[in-house]
Amino acid sequence: MENDKGVLVDLYVDRLITAKDHASIQIRVADVDADGKAIKDQATTIAICGRIRAQGDSDDSINRIATKEGLLKNVWTYSR
Repeated sequence: MENDKGVLVDLYVDRLITAKDHASIQIRVADVDADGKAIKDQATTIAICGRIRAQGDSDDSINRIATKEGLLKNVWTYSR
């Protein structure tokens, strides 16, 4: 979603995913060292609520969050 300044913003940022949201998912992506090996006990967590999944936007959301966190490069672009 775009705000009035034309900046892309998330609709559901900093919202609590309740215990009753049985469609929500949580993904942990391991941080890796220069050799490509997983660093023990270091990961980035991405949580997606059931409503985003039901709308079919979870893949876009995961790509956007992963790009913002520096996990992906040149994967997600916003198209109008």
